[in-house]
Amino acid sequence: MSTTTTNTGERPAPVAKDHSQIRQKRMIAKHYEELAHAKENGKKVVYTFVPGNLTELIESLGMLPVLPEINALQSAMRGRSAGYIAEAEKSGHSEDVCTYVKCDLGMVKSGNIGPTGEKLPEPDLLLLSYTGCFTFLKWFEILREEYKCPVAMLHVPYQQDGVVTPEMRDYIVRQLRDDVIPKMEAVAGRKLDMDDLAARLGKSAIAEDDLVAVWESARNKPSPIDGYFGGVYYIGPIFTAFRGTDDAVAYYRELRAECEAAVAAGEGPMTPDGRLDKQKYRLVVEGPPNWTSFRDFWRMFSNEGAVCVASTYTRVGGLYDLGFRHDPRYPLETMADYCLGCYTNLGLPSRVELLEKYVKDYDADGIVVHSVKSCNSFSAGQLLMLREVEKRTGVPGTFIESDLVDPRYFGKANIENRLQSFLQMVEARRNHGYGGAAVAV
Repeated sequence: MSTTTTNTGERPAPVAKDHSQIRQKRMIAKHYEELAHAKENGKKVVYTFVPGNLTELIESLGMLPVLPEINALQSAMRGRSAGYIAEAEKSGHSEDVCTYVKCDLGMVKSGNIGPTGEKLPEPDLLLLSYTGCFTFLKWFEILREEYKCPVAMLHVPYQQDGVVTPEMRDYIVRQLRDDVIPKMEAVAGRKLDMDDLAARLGKSAIAEDDLVAVWESARNKPSPIDGYFGGVYYIGPIFTAFRGTDDAVAYYRELRAECEAAVAAGEGPMTPDGRLDKQKYRLVVEGPPNWTSFRDFWRMFSNEGAVCVASTYTRVGGLYDLGFRHDPRYPLETMADYCLGCYTNLGLPSRVELLEKYVKDYDADGIVVHSVKSCNSFSAGQLLMLREVEKRTGVPGTFIESDLVDPRYFGKANIENRLQSFLQMVEARRNHGYGGAAVAV
């Protein structure tokens, strides 16, 4: 691994990737290759979403998952989302519609060519296992009309009070047992093997243990990880197609070992320009990243010596660090709890409590809220959340805004200036006791 340290605006030569990054790249490439040949190999395909995804159940029935929002963000990182969004808007979709949706629909209209350049298969089933985002419902309604395929919907109660009750769990279990699983079995052409499902859930729990150890390694100084920009890579396998597999177990075992080695060596995380060993600021981040200018966005932090020690976006597919683990002894109940526990299924008070916990647990110097224009599930109430976390922790915050995958809404100079101003305020507060208030863009 490279030990190049970068805390300036200069860009050194490209650095080597960690072994876990190379492993993950191979895993994802293999998955997209399997999808490209799914129909000829007799594999059924299920379109689903990241929050509340039932990957173990899908793969236990011999089917392959496709996650449309992952395709959208991957397309954005490859510079293709603008054209797809324009195609969707030509078809009548408003500028205010979630840009994940427009990117995906534009990709469908443009031949449904996936991020790796190969055509994605049409779905045999649309599985909506999280209803906390109303946009997901409308998104799948459009895809249902496009593909004329069966739909299985799992209604997940909202955690308004931050508590999972037995009634909520039982409600989901009944839906799984009586409606969702029978529909999936009909599409798969076979009955569910509960022993196979339990075995997959056991592997999920092993990987989840290792992922939590990775998150909590950020308590060290310097932090060996970046829990936001680096974090989106860490969550890739467990939030998409690999949870419950031997590949996921091996990936997270290797990632954890790399973090432990970095702690022992006093090393920081890998960034686009090398390792960030000299860390001036420890930040907690709320909200998804911008994908169209992902590396530029990351460099705004790393060039200032800012490391993100925790983030809420990386918990959108599961709050494992609050104690949840898949339990193979109770397959349906544990899947119900997983669906209920997604970050965006929490009410604002619970989200504030989580942010407060992260600021205190990871000894953060500040909090950054990245509000995305077209995602109400994340953005609603964020400014109020920021004010409350500031009040509870005494740590200053800033509020910046762009979008998920629409490059028209990423104002690089404006965001960079605001972030630099905020970090200067953090420095002044540290040196002179200046408290400061939230800095908004």
